[in-house]
Amino acid sequence: MSRTSIKLISWNVNGIRAVHRRSGFSFLTKEKPHLLCLQEVRAEQADVGRIFPRLPHQVWYPAARPGYSGTATFSRVEPLSVRRGMGSREHDREGRVLTVELAKMFVVNVYTPNSRRDLSRLPYRRRWDRAFLRFLLRLQSRKPVLFCGDINVAHEEIDLARPKQNHHTHGFTDEERSGFSRIISAGFVDSFRELHSDGGHYTWWNLATRSRERNIGWRIDYVVVSRALRPALRSAFILSRVPGSDHCPVGVTLSV
Repeated sequence: MSRTSIKLISWNVNGIRAVHRRSGFSFLTKEKPHLLCLQEVRAEQADVGRIFPRLPHQVWYPAARPGYSGTATFSRVEPLSVRRGMGSREHDREGRVLTVELAKMFVVNVYTPNSRRDLSRLPYRRRWDRAFLRFLLRLQSRKPVLFCGDINVAHEEIDLARPKQNHHTHGFTDEERSGFSRIISAGFVDSFRELHSDGGHYTWWNLATRSRERNIGWRIDYVVVSRALRPALRSAFILSRVPGSDHCPVGVTLSV
């Protein structure tokens, strides 16, 4: 049986219109992904037009609130099906979960809610984590799953530059870390950590403190695959030199 190489890139763009105006997607000419998953687009397709002609199948999931949150997935191949949301009245107003079905897997583009600096949204975040895991398991009962995006948590101490100073900070609370651990324990693999065991690899930096220049960051953007896809994993990467957002792109290549 012949195998197909698939390259996927995921990026929290923190506003797609600003990145597009500044030609921030020029790196795609070199990378040539088969799939591009964007989070925090804060726009609808009508706001930017039909971009990325090499990725003609374009699916958008804007939030109900204009200019807030939202996801978009761009693909070279036409998806077999598209699903917006998790089927939850509580969780499906902010455009955070966008699923496309391919021949051999589901690809879930996710922008996980932030618990906020004062942790006022942590109770909601915990409900979200449980609902998202249930959603992933329903999909996985049908075929393998790849989910990617801004998960808004540094899973282990190695995943941020200053773990001791940030313990109990939003994005590094015990509750958020446990939520991600439950996903991994349910049969999923953190692709980057599977192939890279060393520290110093981050995907988000506080731009106000110029922490990106000093690489004092957090790894909160992931590509996670069902364990059944682990043999297909060929590479996992972080494009830390790509500017344009406080996050940088991450990605994988698979042979499926």
